[in-house]
Amino acid sequence: MATSSDGHGAVRGRPERGEGELCAGRVVVVTGAGRGLGRAHALAFAAEGARVVVNDLGVGADGAGGSDGPARQVADEITTAGGEAVAHTGDVATREGAASLVATALETFGRLDTLVNNAGFLRDRMLVNLDEDDWDAVMRVHLKGHFLPLRTAAAHWRAEARAGRPPVARVVNTSSGAGLLGSVGQGNYSAAKAGIVGLTLVAAAELGRYGVQVNAIAPAARTRMTERTFAEAMAAPREGEFDAMAPENVSPLVVWLGSAASDGVTGRVFEAEAGRITVMEGWRPGPTADRGARWAPAEAGAAARELLARTKEARPAYGAE
Repeated sequence: MATSSDGHGAVRGRPERGEGELCAGRVVVVTGAGRGLGRAHALAFAAEGARVVVNDLGVGADGAGGSDGPARQVADEITTAGGEAVAHTGDVATREGAASLVATALETFGRLDTLVNNAGFLRDRMLVNLDEDDWDAVMRVHLKGHFLPLRTAAAHWRAEARAGRPPVARVVNTSSGAGLLGSVGQGNYSAAKAGIVGLTLVAAAELGRYGVQVNAIAPAARTRMTERTFAEAMAAPREGEFDAMAPENVSPLVVWLGSAASDGVTGRVFEAEAGRITVMEGWRPGPTADRGARWAPAEAGAAARELLARTKEARPAYGAE
């Protein structure tokens, strides 16, 4: 197949489509797309007709080092299959990196339709051993690395809407079960992933008027970041068996959320693992006691215990059982 390359390293050709054309014509940015879940998402979007900006710093599982190899390898994999992709190796947790990420999509493909925030790494420690640098590093890559690309993309989409070109824009953020329940030894990661849920809810409420839908996933899959968690599932399944922990199992939901077909779905959090998809219902008011006046401390405690007896038992944090 003949291909041609533009100044941004994108190789254009006729894609050999996968199962459909759900994202035909859409331009999708995936951060942290050099390996694991991000790579699976990028390939799945390309298989559905999207043109993909593959972002990755190429760092280690703890954020150390860096290489442009992983991003370029995934972009090459897409173009070799006949798709359209460009590698971006900037740091999305910086204002400059986030700006160049969006600019790469616009300059290479002329538009931006979907942002998948996925970049991250781990610095696991028990709280009493967790130092400030490890806290800051994880907060930076996960939470700031979601905020800055989201803010930059949202500014573009708002400008488009105000210019009379309302987008059909989608954002898929990546939280975690650790962000929903907590995870022993991952105080920094759990806090960052919980923050991503809060950011998702606010962004969905604020950006809907501009044609932007924002959702989050809490995936479970076998990646560099989870290899210890899923150590027993690391071995490849026997021939004919379903690989329940393959990252590719999560991507179909992400692709659908990133497509125009997800119209009307926003401000939601989904768990995705193996062949299971769950809508997480989040915080809702439960049993309530109202005396119409101020409680004394002992009375407040008695009321709280009575209310707790009428609620479902809280699920424990991961690793606490």
